Amino acid sequence: MVAGSQAGEPFAPIADFGFLSDCEATALVAPSGNIEWMCLPRIDSPSVFGSILDRDAGYFRVGPAGVEVPAAQRYIPGTMVMETTWWTHGGWLVVTDALLMGPWHHETERSHTHRRAPTDYDADHVLLRMVRCVNGQVQVRLDCMPVFDYGRKPAHWEHTGAGYHEAVARGNGVDLRLTTDMNVGFEGSLATARTLLKQGETRFAALSWSEHPPPRTYEAAYERLTWTVHHWQHWLDRGRFPDHPWRSHLQRSALTLKGLTYAPTGAVAAAATTSLPECPKGDRNWDYRYTWIRDSTMALWAFYTLGFDWEANDFFYFITDVAEAADGRLQIMYGVDGRAELPEQTLDHLTGYDGAQPVRVGNEAYMQAQHDVWGAIIGSIYLFVRKRDRLDDRLWKIVVKQVEDALANWRTPDCGMWEVRGAPQHFTSSKVFCWVAAERGARLARIRGDEERALRWQEAADEIHADVLANALDARGVFASHYGATTLDASALLIALLGFLPPDDKRVRETVLAIADELTEDDLVLRYRNEETDDGFACEEGTFTICSFWLVSSLVMIGELDRARALCEKLLSYASGLQLYAEEIDPHTGRHLGNFPQAFTHLALINAVMQVIQAERGEEPGPLS
Repeated sequence: MVAGSQAGEPFAPIADFGFLSDCEATALVAPSGNIEWMCLPRIDSPSVFGSILDRDAGYFRVGPAGVEVPAAQRYIPGTMVMETTWWTHGGWLVVTDALLMGPWHHETERSHTHRRAPTDYDADHVLLRMVRCVNGQVQVRLDCMPVFDYGRKPAHWEHTGAGYHEAVARGNGVDLRLTTDMNVGFEGSLATARTLLKQGETRFAALSWSEHPPPRTYEAAYERLTWTVHHWQHWLDRGRFPDHPWRSHLQRSALTLKGLTYAPTGAVAAAATTSLPECPKGDRNWDYRYTWIRDSTMALWAFYTLGFDWEANDFFYFITDVAEAADGRLQIMYGVDGRAELPEQTLDHLTGYDGAQPVRVGNEAYMQAQHDVWGAIIGSIYLFVRKRDRLDDRLWKIVVKQVEDALANWRTPDCGMWEVRGAPQHFTSSKVFCWVAAERGARLARIRGDEERALRWQEAADEIHADVLANALDARGVFASHYGATTLDASALLIALLGFLPPDDKRVRETVLAIADELTEDDLVLRYRNEETDDGFACEEGTFTICSFWLVSSLVMIGELDRARALCEKLLSYASGLQLYAEEIDPHTGRHLGNFPQAFTHLALINAVMQVIQAERGEEPGPLS
């Protein structure tokens, strides 16, 4: 056991973590004050602090000495800067945490189509932790124990020329520099400091990993923190948020999505973590630090709806970049840097979050055939072009390739949008997304002035539409999970959201109500019943929060506004204390499950909340594209 080990400490609930980001790296802050997850130099790099997956895999704590439960955690309003407050027997202590943002560094590498927003700042590559004693006196403890390469390479610290106030540790291609106004000593791989703070006294610690200089005094640290606070608040000010009691949930979701965006490319990662379990101590543990093409249409809709056109366009440019680089042969997912290969491996030396194994890095789902990818990218291009009413040669080439691929493959089975690792099926949602590709493609062809393709693609869309209606409905007229099935699947809620059928169609209404009544636990929606669907796993997952928000949107669309509002209120009550969501919720305990924070959940939240608010104002609900 290495010095400073957390072995034996309980794992904090997933929902109790705070989320920090500088739009290149991210960090999770436990209630204990520990940074328990941080990958450097970017979100999908190997971890430097990984104790959320194994107590000996590294952590960074600043807080009161001893085991203390914080009195409160909050974000400074409108920011990604977090404050944790402790009450001890001697006094009150506040720790402020941030991944610093600074002015745009022009040398930063970016994709050739990546644009800059007027208020964009760049990552400073500094994790700043500031400590203030509010009253009384508190013994403060700093423990920094990085373990590089997912807990495989313990750090070796050495002092720099700045004496006992600065130390450096090197490993796995990362140079970590710890700068502080406390005296730092070493205990093996642990860098540690102790100091007694009295009322009004302050300290800081900055961990940096690039050529950007860290602050070396408290005053400089405070100035950099103020800069970062203003950056986030200025960014949020660009958005359009309705004056409504749910406004804060929209704002936090927007900030979270921005925090999950990898600024050099504009890609939005699905989550900041890997292998947080979807069922306690189970094996449904996946790496979500990548970007899914499927998320694109909903991401663009959310960003455009809230007024963040720069972010929507950046994600759009990323998607078209990877489509062009692959000569149109799209995968379902990519690395945030656009790389295509995401080989999956298990890290058997890690015990996993609260014993959930295996721990996986990489995601072999990138090799799966999923037919929703064509509809997702064509839907995204249509959303982008609709705001401009023009379609250039570069985008048109992508459109033609994607629509033709959809038409060539729509009759074959696939793995479905849930990436089941059982036998391929003719999934209903996959056919619907192929219809989206053809139908939106026909609209784009008309904008382009290509009437021949518009006619041919519309005829194909009509053929897919008829095929779905002939094969995907069960005996009672409800859309089933796949052709020939009688089982329900929450992805059928997308039928109205994507405009496949009008919301007043009886089959849409019956499907929405069947899912609400039969595919829920305590009103929260399951993807499917595990006992009815072969997905390759025995343990049961929780309810999928994105699906529950889809149900809110669908209830609005079929005219069940009161029911939609009640469900939305219930879902918002399940948010963490910092208004964050993991992927799933245990309907019986309210416990969050899966990777955290989850982009797709926050995207669906924005859609659902905006649908309810618009309906309350008498506006007609419409499809996502």
